[in-house]
Amino acid sequence: MKILKILKSIIFWIVSVIGMLIFTIAFMALLSTVQEKLFLPKEYIMWIFKSPAYNLVFIYEFYIIFGFVFIFNKDSRELITEIFKSKEKAIINRKMIFLYTFIIFNIVLMYTVLFDVAVITNNKIIDYTFFSPRGNQYRYNDIVKIETGVYGKKGYLPFTHSKGDFYYIVELNDGTKIDLNEMGGSKDNTDLGDPRFIIEKLDIQYVKLGISKVSSMDNFEYCTKNLDKIYTDKIRNILLLRPRRLLHKL
Repeated sequence: MKILKILKSIIFWIVSVIGMLIFTIAFMALLSTVQEKLFLPKEYIMWIFKSPAYNLVFIYEFYIIFGFVFIFNKDSRELITEIFKSKEKAIINRKMIFLYTFIIFNIVLMYTVLFDVAVITNNKIIDYTFFSPRGNQYRYNDIVKIETGVYGKKGYLPFTHSKGDFYYIVELNDGTKIDLNEMGGSKDNTDLGDPRFIIEKLDIQYVKLGISKVSSMDNFEYCTKNLDKIYTDKIRNILLLRPRRLLHKL
């Protein structure tokens, strides 16, 4: 009986993990679809799902995990019920406060996640933020600096960059910074839907405009451990391409 119970528990967690992954993927697909409908003009090239708002999606993953455990696992459900019963008086007395706080928190959370998006078109960048839901528009000439390279160590905060991650950050004339590698989607699927293929083309345009570019081959070897050559070649091309005036100095 004990072995049977262990087997049931293992099967439950395997099925739960698969179910949670499916729900997470479905939620992300729905979120992307909504963002596409809200923000993307016909002439867009790609759009960016910016961090840290993108990282807040993990909260919804927590909701999914909590829901699965509560609904399908009897022991966990009983434990959660006991915890709530022990705090029943405090919860009843502050029921409306808890309810309104939860609702307001989730409205703000969804708004933040939805509206932290940047769109790249063939001649401008549109940056949507929490405080600019209509979007701030910039021409390519408004890009004052480009920083690109490969991270040499993992980010200190959870759900941020990892060692070996490529970055391509454009800085605009008001100090706004956008990492184009955080691509949410693209219009042209001929480039395998990969941001590095699109960024290479954009980088050539930006370099021709004479935009200041700081790039480094440091840590490049880290990305070669996890990516196929077709992708690392694109990263290498981006990192090695310099504005003409810098090439003359060299």
